[in-house]
Amino acid sequence: MNISHIKSLGELKKQAYQSKKIKDELRANLIEKIKTGQPSFEGIHGFEDTVVPDLERAILSKHNINLLGLRGQAKTRLARLMVGLLDEYIPIVEGSEIHDDPFAPISSYAKNLITEKGDQTPIAWLHRSERFYEKLATPDVTVADLVGDVDPIKAANLRLSYADDRVIHFGMIPRANRCIFVINELPDLQARIQVALFNILQEGDVQIRGFKVRLPLDIQFVFTANPEDYTNRGSIVTPLKDRIGSQILTHYPLKREVAKTITAQEAQVENEKRKSLHVPELAKDLLEQISFEARNSDFVDAKSGVSARMSITAFENLLSTAERRMLKASDSKTSIRLSDFMGLIPSITGKVELVYEGEQEGAAAVALELIDAAVQTLFAEYFPKIEKLEKPDRQNPYQAIVDWFLEEGNFELPDEVSNETYAQKLQEIKPLEAFVNQYQPDFPETDKNFLKEFVLWGLVAHKKLSKNRFIKGYTFSDVYGDFIRKL
Repeated sequence: MNISHIKSLGELKKQAYQSKKIKDELRANLIEKIKTGQPSFEGIHGFEDTVVPDLERAILSKHNINLLGLRGQAKTRLARLMVGLLDEYIPIVEGSEIHDDPFAPISSYAKNLITEKGDQTPIAWLHRSERFYEKLATPDVTVADLVGDVDPIKAANLRLSYADDRVIHFGMIPRANRCIFVINELPDLQARIQVALFNILQEGDVQIRGFKVRLPLDIQFVFTANPEDYTNRGSIVTPLKDRIGSQILTHYPLKREVAKTITAQEAQVENEKRKSLHVPELAKDLLEQISFEARNSDFVDAKSGVSARMSITAFENLLSTAERRMLKASDSKTSIRLSDFMGLIPSITGKVELVYEGEQEGAAAVALELIDAAVQTLFAEYFPKIEKLEKPDRQNPYQAIVDWFLEEGNFELPDEVSNETYAQKLQEIKPLEAFVNQYQPDFPETDKNFLKEFVLWGLVAHKKLSKNRFIKGYTFSDVYGDFIRKL
């Protein structure tokens, strides 16, 4: 159907166009996607076997939906992607504030226009990208914002009595007729405002300043809510919850690979930066593991959650840390170093809510602990397990590295040295090269220096070496020597 040639109601009738309710529209297009094997929600990762099936069932059931989950769990992203399940264009009565269906008008304006002009009624076409409305629930939201109010200026300009329903200025919900309407953070909406949604969800009645306007609005409602808000800032009133067809629980990525995919997709990184910076796969794993450690940390408030945005902003900061170092050292290219992870601290401290014990430790100290915990977790995936109590009859694979520090003393690794100096410094630890080649012989040559530094950090995390920060770098030493020096 060539919509560019359809400009009137009569022309639309000739095409035998059939109007559909928005929920029927979403259902029909979802069925088509499922049948053809197309992804229903492209760009969403980790929800394929959990959230997406629940969401598809809700759409097939023609339910209004509440997405319940902690911050940074792609709730709003899911709601916005529902637009892709709408028809590309739908016809509306031209000039209608509430997107009246030409075959089923509900506003006085559209009804009067069709009565007056009949088949000559002008038709406009609304693209699906314009059929998404979103409102963040804040305490200052009023019923007038959502539903509407009497407009005295309109009454004066048109010389209408306040008894005439044409003086009504429609709010966001009527203006979202035949659209997807999202209310984010629903518990933040005052209870009296939530009550105003009862009839809209169930019966379609809208009452504005004494006008009982029967508006059978055609809206797909999607609400988002955070479980933390139920106690901290408010709650969803029970009768409103009863009117929402499906409540779907979201979650954080369950696997590190999924988290890496999300970070790579969402991080804002310039092409020039990507070309000049090499990121070892181990560095990407380590970055994501920090978020997993934070979600299990005793210092971090689990009820608040750790947003996926932490990994995204941390990755951006990691690249910027390496870029700054590269520029200062006048290198044309560089690779991520483990010391660059110190640049993640501002991204971590701004994204986690600490419990009392965490506040006592300090946000920066907790961030460092999370990095060390991530190193310790990944260390076991690459190298032999470190026994807490070493047995005399068992050879310790790390002893040669520890002995080197016993003999040589402190080893300084500055943050902002050139690539060449960095590689030379790590080559000074002779047993380190042999150890890495023995246990990770197939590790990419371009990433070997990162792996060497990772070994040092891993031994520190397992209390085999000591690490101290100086102004522009780190000092590694044997544990006992460091202890004696501090006495």
